[in-house]
Amino acid sequence: MNIIVAVDKNWAIGLQNRLLVSIPQDMKFFRETTTGKTVVMGRKTLESFPGGQPLKKRTNIVLTGKKDYQVKDAVICHSVEEVLKEAGNYESDDIYVIGGESIYRELLPYCDKAYVTKIGHAYEADTWFPNLDEDPQWEMTKISEEQTYFDLEYVFTVYERKGK
Repeated sequence: MNIIVAVDKNWAIGLQNRLLVSIPQDMKFFRETTTGKTVVMGRKTLESFPGGQPLKKRTNIVLTGKKDYQVKDAVICHSVEEVLKEAGNYESDDIYVIGGESIYRELLPYCDKAYVTKIGHAYEADTWFPNLDEDPQWEMTKISEEQTYFDLEYVFTVYERKGK
């Protein structure tokens, strides 16, 4: 499985169930990378989408503790074990964990690759992604040329679990 995330310079990812910033090239990268694939997310991430609807042209797996939760066109799971069992129905390289914070933390141990857009700015935030630069199990294997969006600088990076 893979993870895809945009982080600020402190590895923050969100504030009040919203992304910290919307960068068109990052959104394009997300769309191109996940379209036709399987995405795994938490309920709050799903509810943050327009109309609270699953992402089009993808298989959507939603992890929630709410036993009666239902969403049209999404597979609902109630535990990490259920998510992993459901994920077994798909090609592992085609599965992308897309948030939020608790889902990233719960599923990171099962992922081998992380696509991280690193934004060179610190935002006010209330949710964070684990700092892979400080995790000895992970190493950055790719980094793009520096990009800019107005006055924001960012890079696209790939981290891979060591020994994989």
